Amino acid sequence: MNKYFIYGDIGGTKTILAIAEITDGGIHQQFIQRYLSHSYERFSDLLSDFLNQSQVTSRPEAACFAIAGPIVGQQATLTNLPWHISEADISDEFSISAVKLINDFEAAAIAIEDLTPNDFLKLQAGRMHEHGMRVVLGAGTGMGVAWLAWLKDRYIPLATEAGHMDFAPANKLQMSLLESLQIKLGHVSVERLLSGAGLTHIFNFLQMHQAVPSGLTATHLKEDSGATITTLAQTHKHPIAIKSLHIFAEIYGAYAGNLALAGLCRGGVYIAGGIAPKIINIISSGGFMRAFRDKGRFSLLMNEIPLYVVTNYDISLLGAKRVAHQLLEQSD
Repeated sequence: MNKYFIYGDIGGTKTILAIAEITDGGIHQQFIQRYLSHSYERFSDLLSDFLNQSQVTSRPEAACFAIAGPIVGQQATLTNLPWHISEADISDEFSISAVKLINDFEAAAIAIEDLTPNDFLKLQAGRMHEHGMRVVLGAGTGMGVAWLAWLKDRYIPLATEAGHMDFAPANKLQMSLLESLQIKLGHVSVERLLSGAGLTHIFNFLQMHQAVPSGLTATHLKEDSGATITTLAQTHKHPIAIKSLHIFAEIYGAYAGNLALAGLCRGGVYIAGGIAPKIINIISSGGFMRAFRDKGRFSLLMNEIPLYVVTNYDISLLGAKRVAHQLLEQSD
């Protein structure tokens, strides 16, 4: 009898769920659905809707969900959404034998080896060291980070909350930006700058503290208007929006370089998340790479570290799929 498993990527903005069937011919995706996360009070309501829409009559035997937040004691509370999710609760409510929650960037790290050349853009070839340490990071609704360490005969993903490390300004403008956000927020983490909301903070700061070009009206954008700012820059050539993206890229590059040094990531640095692929022209224009390499006495080393932008938006979903399949195989 054919078996089914569920896998998903659960974020503060959107949730993607899919169900697959295992047959003698391999794994076949039966149904996939994208949701706006905030449209549901509880994750279980969303999952119930998904299962009803999928019209799969056989009970799924395994499930893995990649979640934007830390996993503690087989439970998770999303960083940017008021959902509490428990492996045991999902298993009991939906009669799924094997359920696993993993951090979304842990899932992204798991999927790195499954990517094809069409799934990423090379920013720097560097000198790849076989079995070298890797790091996967990405700005979206928040900032996610996971390590990949080679142990025995394979890469092991290590989930982190490194997006909540202190923001380290690199020049006077960034120092002023930090001071402005400290007044508003108190503690200023990297995620406060490297996220959709972070891009909005940068844009609003520039409008408040720098002269607005003649002919433009200053507009204070809402908390997470990253997509609006990107459109203003790329479609309408709005000068403050363009400058905001360049500052964002510089901060991004410096932070990626810090993580590369922290892990001595000779196996590669992978920039994932929803924002980087949308502003690849800005990321590849120079400021990002200059900030990545600008590490004083270690600048030469930074030239040797391979660096990529992952352009496959479903990388965390791919990681969850791999883990769900493994759960099903282990239960046989």
